[in-house]
Amino acid sequence: MQRWTQLLSRIGDVEIFDYPYMRENRKRPDLLPQLIAAHRQALAEALEKTGATAPILLIGKSMGGRVGCHVALEEKVDGLICLGYPLCAMGDRTKLRDEVLRALTTPILFVQGTRDSLCPLDLLERVRQEMKAPNFLHVVEAGDHSLLVRKRDLAAADETQDDVDRRVLEVIVTFANTQALP
Repeated sequence: MQRWTQLLSRIGDVEIFDYPYMRENRKRPDLLPQLIAAHRQALAEALEKTGATAPILLIGKSMGGRVGCHVALEEKVDGLICLGYPLCAMGDRTKLRDEVLRALTTPILFVQGTRDSLCPLDLLERVRQEMKAPNFLHVVEAGDHSLLVRKRDLAAADETQDDVDRRVLEVIVTFANTQALP
């Protein structure tokens, strides 16, 4: 998320936090209720810091996006952006993490790579069609779960990772300006 923190800071204020298991250098994530509680606390602190006047977008990479979706069921936020949503637990197409997506009403933007085994685009498309929330998808061609494109694919497309990231940022700005903000 460090890379994305730097990229996102080009377009607005970014508040970041680590979950307790990360601060404690544990490899195993906390249970979902603990992750949600930590995320809600970080949101409350950010709202206190900003005076709660700015529109709030929760942007998370992988698990952070998934937990942000759960938080949006309990807290008022203006939009969600999931960078590499982990739809399939451990890449297993039979273990979908889609209940929270179906329950959402907050507008959401998915940014997904075509090589992301944790979120096959065909499965995501099925879930998106059944969602209540306005939802949008930006596909990173040849991108992996971290939205990185292999050097050979970049060369074949005659572009750089910076070009790919710039397009993602443009999509995020458009989403924020047209969907999530009042």
